[in-house]
Amino acid sequence: MADLNEIIHQTVRLRVMAALVTLDAGAEVDFTYLRDLLEVTDGNLGAHLRKLEEAGYIAVNKTFVDRKPRTYVSVTSLGRRVFQEHVVALESILKTK
Repeated sequence: MADLNEIIHQTVRLRVMAALVTLDAGAEVDFTYLRDLLEVTDGNLGAHLRKLEEAGYIAVNKTFVDRKPRTYVSVTSLGRRVFQEHVVALESILKTK
């Protein structure tokens, strides 16, 4: 059986990665956009983003816009690669009889 990536395989992290890999290389999304898209709490999303960031799969960019803190998230090249490998592993499992 194919090996799944245990970091990505968790539901919220899988959804985060799926949303981010659809972006053009170098593009990023706002934390609140991602939170609303996934319908999760700030704390829940923050914990999952931290795990993905520690693995090197995403980059988190904290900045200020009009004196208000803003957090932006993007996928790294490593993140794109491991997500694709995870998708291949899932497809392999689904094709197994």
